[in-house]
Amino acid sequence: MTSGEQNSTRISKRFAELRAAGELGIVAYITAGDPSFDATHKFILALAEAGADVIELGVPFSDPVADGPTIQRASERALKAGASLAGVLELVRKIRQASQVPLVLFTYFNPILQMGLEKFAAAAAQAGADGVLVTDLTPEESEDYRRIVHGHKLDTIFLAAPTSDDERLRKISACSSGFLYLISRAGVTGAKDSLPDDLPGLLRRVHQFTELPVAVGFGISLPGHVSVLGGLADAAVVGSSLVSEIEKASSVEAASAALRDRVKMLKEAGRRGLSRREATI
Repeated sequence: MTSGEQNSTRISKRFAELRAAGELGIVAYITAGDPSFDATHKFILALAEAGADVIELGVPFSDPVADGPTIQRASERALKAGASLAGVLELVRKIRQASQVPLVLFTYFNPILQMGLEKFAAAAAQAGADGVLVTDLTPEESEDYRRIVHGHKLDTIFLAAPTSDDERLRKISACSSGFLYLISRAGVTGAKDSLPDDLPGLLRRVHQFTELPVAVGFGISLPGHVSVLGGLADAAVVGSSLVSEIEKASSVEAASAALRDRVKMLKEAGRRGLSRREATI
């Protein structure tokens, strides 16, 4: 399954719906098990209800090198509370009883290797996951992983960066399915005040190499960021600002309400940005 092949996961179906509606998607990231799996279950239903199009479930890991301090702290809290990859898969199974929102497992490769590739892919598919994003797995080292994961009809999402040259973008696109995750800037995850000036040019370059939807992440937290992306990208990935809402909330209910409000605001900003752009064409 390459970028040229059509796969009927919930992810590709949702992006097809967004494209048909001319709407920018919101991909929402939270760390599974922060502060507990029961809380995460509530958060996901709140995010889905508020209009999140895809939800990335972060698998807590002891050495999350691609993540900034906000998500690192969330990983630490989840691990202290006893979170594990097996626990995340059980959570996915429970979510599927209440929601059909597309779910991506966002993980480092080590927990997958510990469980075993085949066992992981079978369990993830059976639980109801739709795709997997392994932050520290390169396309060159991913052949076995892709074969096994695609064999269970799961999407493989890879990261592209501003530093990726054309040959690298071609390789990443060929290995990806579902959508391509474009990192907006070099560095780690974390909310920023503004998006890089060269982002529109970078998006144009990426679109030369893939027909997949492109979701832009790292540093996206404000409605203004989302407005800018309307018409340029297919989705905005929002992570650290959502994890921060969970960290500072006084209760699970308060966190759920804050997540709901933020996603609604971002979805509305995406619609406004798109309608403004259409008015100027």
